[in-house]
Amino acid sequence: MRKYIYILKTTFLDSIQYVSSILFKFIGYFISIFVMFSLWSYVYSDASNIINGYTLTQMMWYILMSEIITYGGNSKVIINEITEDIKNGNIAYHINKPYHYLGYIFMKYIGDSILRVLLYALVSILLAVLFVGFIPGFNFTNIIFIILSFILGFLINGFLKITISLLSFWIEDSEPFHWIYNKFMLILGVFFPVEMFPKFLQPYIAFTPVYVVIYGPSKLIVDFSFELFKSILIGQLIYTLITGLIMILVFKKGVKRVNVNGG
Repeated sequence: MRKYIYILKTTFLDSIQYVSSILFKFIGYFISIFVMFSLWSYVYSDASNIINGYTLTQMMWYILMSEIITYGGNSKVIINEITEDIKNGNIAYHINKPYHYLGYIFMKYIGDSILRVLLYALVSILLAVLFVGFIPGFNFTNIIFIILSFILGFLINGFLKITISLLSFWIEDSEPFHWIYNKFMLILGVFFPVEMFPKFLQPYIAFTPVYVVIYGPSKLIVDFSFELFKSILIGQLIYTLITGLIMILVFKKGVKRVNVNGG
């Protein structure tokens, strides 16, 4: 276990050296948030209006909180390193190391994301307070449940991204699939909560990763209830198990393919 903690610590310290690059990306983030705020302010001609269960304050808090996982978990380690390891054959070198490759890459993902998640969380909260103020009736005693939900959403997001990158065992470049995944999450999870979609689509969206990665944690911020938390927690635990198993199976099949081909 110590070696994985060392990998996480080393990657985290490396990420600190590039904090200026992360801060530079906030320019685009500010612009996108300002556009979203302007759009929803226009939709909510009266800030006290409620649209599909959301006030303007709740809508902006939902969007900004959903951005924490979207931007915070957007680590290039998963996309670039796994792809390059497979392309260059370095995967064979890692397999013979005294650690599991998936554990190694996942610790790098966490280490590379910690600073980014913390910065986006801080900035998102400040922007939410600046634009629309605090959420009326928010109970800070629920924060531990919300943080747990965000952590599980972050883990599931990591499992899914690693699995997509492992497709490089069969295709030359997995980045187009990452693009599709990211846009899927943005449209169905960040830009609009589930309740904003037609009712016949909502049950289907609830079975997608959007519900447990983006919607669930963000929804708990704006409208917390223990019933909702239990529902989301069960879904997240199931998804954690399933996506973890799929990731392991894809990796084993990929490694077997390399061995068969003499890689």
